[in-house]
Amino acid sequence: MIFFATNKAEFVKNSDASQFSADLSVLFGISESHVIERDGLQLQAEVLDAFHALATEARAEGFELSAASSYRSFARQALIFNGKMRGERVVLDDNDQPLDQSHYSDSAWLHAILRFSALPGTSRHHWGTDLDVYDRAALSGALQLTVQESRTVFADLHAWLDERMALDQSFGFFRPYGRDRGGVSPEPWHLSYAPLSAYYEDRVTPTVWRELINGMGSVIEGWTLIDHQLEEIFDRFVRVPREWRPDHYRSGQAPEV
Repeated sequence: MIFFATNKAEFVKNSDASQFSADLSVLFGISESHVIERDGLQLQAEVLDAFHALATEARAEGFELSAASSYRSFARQALIFNGKMRGERVVLDDNDQPLDQSHYSDSAWLHAILRFSALPGTSRHHWGTDLDVYDRAALSGALQLTVQESRTVFADLHAWLDERMALDQSFGFFRPYGRDRGGVSPEPWHLSYAPLSAYYEDRVTPTVWRELINGMGSVIEGWTLIDHQLEEIFDRFVRVPREWRPDHYRSGQAPEV
């Protein structure tokens, strides 16, 4: 199981995750049993193969398609989220400017965080199916992964990805956050492997999430605030309309991991 250290400064992960089913352990990033590591990436094997194929085609077009992040555990996501809730990590606005927590109500601050950082247990990165990409060949400074950067430094890469996705020739990768729907900020760099992630996304529900967190104890800052508006949070910041990928990628079958 995963639990907070006594001082709530960091997560401690116990090797025994037996209190959770295998499916829940994968769904919420509690276990790493479903991912393998290759070339510095942690993803499901099928996703790694597909990404390698996409990167090979990108290379032929002059792009060095690389991943800035792949699998992310519940514990890691909670460190990020809790740090922002406490004001220890910077929270940016849509213009990449840092926000002053003192100017926000608790609820508004929570929503500002969720604009760019997923609630722990709801991150698509938990599944080993999603990754953040960029063109290493075009990078000249520090990688930022911002909308502005995607429209300038990596504009050519994303235009090429747009074309491949429109033709359904992107090896199953599409953008769940391709446009602004009023919740999560657009993330052109976030690619999701639809043949597998379409299965997981339907299984992350407020009911299941609440039961999981209640079973863990006090692992998330602002739990009472979150609990009171959980359905709204899921509607605005978690659920993604199905048109983010072609319908034929939806499967009711559980992936073999």
